[in-house]
Amino acid sequence: MAAKPGIPKGTRDFSPVEMAKRNYIFNTIRDVYHLYGFQQIETPSMEMLSTLMGKYGEEGDKLLFKIQNSGDYFSGITDEDLLSRNAAKLASKFCEKGLRYDLTVPFARYVVMHRDEITFPFKRYQIQPVWRADRPQKGRYREFYQCDADVVGSDSLLNEVELMQIVDTVFTRFGIRVCIKINNRKILTGIAEIIGEADKIVDITVAIDKLDKIGLDNVNKELAEKGISEEAIAKLQPIILLSGTNAEKLATLKTVLSDSETGLKGVEESEFILDTLQTMGLKNEIELDLTLARGLNYYTGAIFEVKALDVQIGSITGGGRYDNLTGVFGMAGVSGVGISFGADRIFDVLNQLELYPKEAVNGTQLLFINFGEKEAAFSMGILSKARAAGIRAEIFPDAAKMKKQMSYANVKNIPFVAIVGENEMNEGKAMLKNMESGEQQLVTAEELIGALTK
Repeated sequence: MAAKPGIPKGTRDFSPVEMAKRNYIFNTIRDVYHLYGFQQIETPSMEMLSTLMGKYGEEGDKLLFKIQNSGDYFSGITDEDLLSRNAAKLASKFCEKGLRYDLTVPFARYVVMHRDEITFPFKRYQIQPVWRADRPQKGRYREFYQCDADVVGSDSLLNEVELMQIVDTVFTRFGIRVCIKINNRKILTGIAEIIGEADKIVDITVAIDKLDKIGLDNVNKELAEKGISEEAIAKLQPIILLSGTNAEKLATLKTVLSDSETGLKGVEESEFILDTLQTMGLKNEIELDLTLARGLNYYTGAIFEVKALDVQIGSITGGGRYDNLTGVFGMAGVSGVGISFGADRIFDVLNQLELYPKEAVNGTQLLFINFGEKEAAFSMGILSKARAAGIRAEIFPDAAKMKKQMSYANVKNIPFVAIVGENEMNEGKAMLKNMESGEQQLVTAEELIGALTK
């Protein structure tokens, strides 16, 4: 007996209904991106490892899926290398490529390679899958889609404002209540400076970013393990647990960070973004959250994260400002800011809250029952007119029993069935049945189209 097939952990198959739901997500996000003047690009699923390595921090590098070289990948590897059992060293010898970890680093590579074809500021969006060798769990997958929008070649904070408007618009269209969390890496840098641990900014941000997941005690334990002094950790507590309105938090930070020029710059940037958004009438809450750190090393300014309020799940959107990303590819001085919608988590949230509109998941609108060759030939004429009018319609391909064909319509949730027998053909009409109400009426092709296009 053949072994039962399977798929890798952290990946999923999607049925036609699930694909309809996913396309609703992608199309909604795509439509909003277009509203704000973003243009679509695509990049390859795999990149050179030299492009990916070192861009996501030490933890990110460990999560890269590496692709084994084709051919004799052992050539050039010594017995000493093999006996060392050093996985990282061996991988570097026979893996030159890797699956992309996100869409931002490949985008930075794209900008550098195509700089002569691009008009700046360049507003691009990208909807493609990414891969991470992470431990699969609820809401966390090894293969998942990101829906990114980035603006490069502009330092203006109006870009951050517009990206938050996009986030608000998208989730309002989905009907998902969210909290948009905002912080600034310059504020975090300032905090590291005033507690006397400026050189430990990466360790501090990586630990703080885990506050929601592991709790304050474990964050403090991780900070201590990274060599941060007890005195510095104590100074950090009231800052990361700061409460009050956004305005109150900003006022406190201006005092706390008064000796840090970088920190005050971060406060100023956050204040501009929050004050401008306050005049825009956002539908969702926006909160200054000092525990938000976004562990990726390339963020340098404003950072964002979005949490669903009615479902227990991780962040469903994130992003931020990065000033130095293209510099690692030899193109200095190009600032960028971007967001990424986590389509797979949004899919789960919409499912749990049952927020998919009916029309988004319905496929075929009209099924013609097949009674035989003559009836099918007659039905095909009406079917062609229906499709030309934009009605999603099909005919059952075989002259099977009526019960089987009606069962097919029910399983596919097809709302209307057209029945064409000898009597209907003699009158040049079809019997249109509403599958929900059971109501039937004899109609011409034009009347049928009119009924389904109301």
